Amino acid sequence: MVDFYYLPGSSPCRSVIMAAKAVGVDLNKKLLNLQDGEHLKPEFLKINPQHTIPTLVDNGFALWESRAILIYLVEKYGKTDSLYPKCPKKRAVINQRLYFDMGTLYQSFANYYYPQMFAKAPADPEAFKKIEAAFEFLNLFLEGQTYAAGDSLTIADIALVATVSTFEVAGFDISKYANVNKWYENAKKVTPGWDENWTGCIEFKKYFE
Repeated sequence: MVDFYYLPGSSPCRSVIMAAKAVGVDLNKKLLNLQDGEHLKPEFLKINPQHTIPTLVDNGFALWESRAILIYLVEKYGKTDSLYPKCPKKRAVINQRLYFDMGTLYQSFANYYYPQMFAKAPADPEAFKKIEAAFEFLNLFLEGQTYAAGDSLTIADIALVATVSTFEVAGFDISKYANVNKWYENAKKVTPGWDENWTGCIEFKKYFE
């Protein structure tokens, strides 16, 4: 039994749902209401003392941080290594894209949008420039590429499509970045679990309405 503590609107949670779909793992989904403080209850703190989502519990083994979960799911349950190849160079590029997603692209989303969403702060033009710079980098990475890392779908694509779709529902204009736009349109068609990802995006969109 693989328990999954999550919120459907969360981009990192959605990436795990798509990866699980890709490797054929059924998640026992457990909604965690952060606004009610469910993540701070003693029973959840025993599982994850950092009290973050997503959190995965696979037969007693607990893991959090979405990109670590992506790797774990593919390494344990993948029928092949196509989503995370064993070749050190191919794997290194995937890792780079995962860290870029975490530290640059998704971080730029959090820095710009979260203060507006949760603290009613005014938009920060400097933070918006960081988003544009992140998309320019991603556009460069995707020059001549159908996929984010290599010549087939990997967990790099899954992580990035969760983030980019979140930017879309936030109203960011992805079409300005031709390579990103082309990759994104393809990713929507080929990423397992895309439909559930998009349903979560629509739920997240209510924060912007």
